[in-house]
Amino acid sequence: MAGLTDEVVSKSQQTAAVVVDALVGHDAPALEASAQIHAHFDKYASSTSPEGVKLMSQVDFIEAITPPPNSVAAAYHKIPREQYGILFLVADRSQKGQITVQDYAFFENLLSKPDAEYEIAFRLFDRDGTGVVNFNEFIQLYKENKSADALPFDWNSSWASLYLGGQKTRRELTYAQFSQMLRGVQGERVRQAFLHFDKKSTGHITPAEFEEIIVKTQKHKLSDHLLENLHTLCNVGLSSKISYAHVRAFQNLMKDIDLVEVIIRKAISKSKDGSITRADFINEAAQTSRWGTFTPMEADVLFHFASLDNQSGRLSIQDFAKVVDPSWKPSERLSSEKAAAAAVSSTSKPLQAVLKSMYNFGLGAIAGAFGATMVYPIDLVKTRMQNQRVTVVGERLYLNSIDCAKKVIKNEGFTGLYRGLGPQLVGVAPEKAIKLTVNDIIRDYAKGTGPEGKGVSLPWEIMAGGTAGGCQVIFTK
Repeated sequence: MAGLTDEVVSKSQQTAAVVVDALVGHDAPALEASAQIHAHFDKYASSTSPEGVKLMSQVDFIEAITPPPNSVAAAYHKIPREQYGILFLVADRSQKGQITVQDYAFFENLLSKPDAEYEIAFRLFDRDGTGVVNFNEFIQLYKENKSADALPFDWNSSWASLYLGGQKTRRELTYAQFSQMLRGVQGERVRQAFLHFDKKSTGHITPAEFEEIIVKTQKHKLSDHLLENLHTLCNVGLSSKISYAHVRAFQNLMKDIDLVEVIIRKAISKSKDGSITRADFINEAAQTSRWGTFTPMEADVLFHFASLDNQSGRLSIQDFAKVVDPSWKPSERLSSEKAAAAAVSSTSKPLQAVLKSMYNFGLGAIAGAFGATMVYPIDLVKTRMQNQRVTVVGERLYLNSIDCAKKVIKNEGFTGLYRGLGPQLVGVAPEKAIKLTVNDIIRDYAKGTGPEGKGVSLPWEIMAGGTAGGCQVIFTK
């Protein structure tokens, strides 16, 4: 290792660079660009060298690698597009400010590696391509890309010194050493940020301070649901502030969120109703891992954020998706749900109007038939009284209405009072139904025209009654 490192430190390093690249898993030789990569490169490359070679600038590179606006790429909607420009430093191996199709193919190949996240970071800090990360270059690049509002981080802390050495004995990190440091740096950033806010060493910070820490350290890894409700973590305990234990529990949970999702899905698959409790999660986690994977507090944090909209204690995969899926965006999902509901509503309105009219017509027909049935005996007696003839001896058949009704019942039975009801119902039932239906339609249309925007105004009441009566007369005639 030392011999190879000495070789690559020299500036004349054509052969040595290949050796170091092989050592740390790099692809130094120019890569043959596939047809697909070549086509993608040509689509975005905006300039050409004097020799006729197409070149891609940093702006072109950002356009080529960033997801399109409003894409479904997980979590990337939280990363400003200009931040992708730092990756251009990795692709621009010659450091000329422009890259060739071979450089672009090299970067694409780098992205396909299983350890791409670590190797890209290593190449970014290994600015000279020596195969090791130098402390001074590391700090310089860190300061160049550190935002003005970033949380403070002490690279001279005892934790950083374990990897980088003390101020008098700085070390150079190989790829393996650098990637191991990178894995732990997130936890150290959160720890130092907590101490930055907890100046009195109380072991607690405010919800707003916790939210600032998480947003500035891992915003891109969290769903919108989590980001909007970070401040509620204080509700997991009894204090109005958030302890370091809760901060660490939250961080551990997010670090192993993929495993969390696996456990949730396995537990739900064994559930009859497609939902699980906190105990179900803990039991499944214990069965999935040989050792205890998640602490009780970490389970509390998970179920706290997943149950904000469901306090039943039994949570479904939809409840957990708001926590485990970084691309979960409530605004978009709610708008899509509203759009779907609006589409259903607009489609069903005509049908609803038809069904409502049929319903009103049926009620009107029943009401008309019932009314006609109730008064039919009176109409029958009235008609017979009007049509009676005087007998040969000068006597009338019926003395009065009561006498008429008695004689009808005596001679024809009680059903005689309803003789001829059928034809009456054929005419009266639809007549009443039309009258009531038309009246209801016009009154519904005129709702809100009354005093103070309520009820139906008097002119519309007259209009509804008159139109309904007119339709009734037309049908009767």
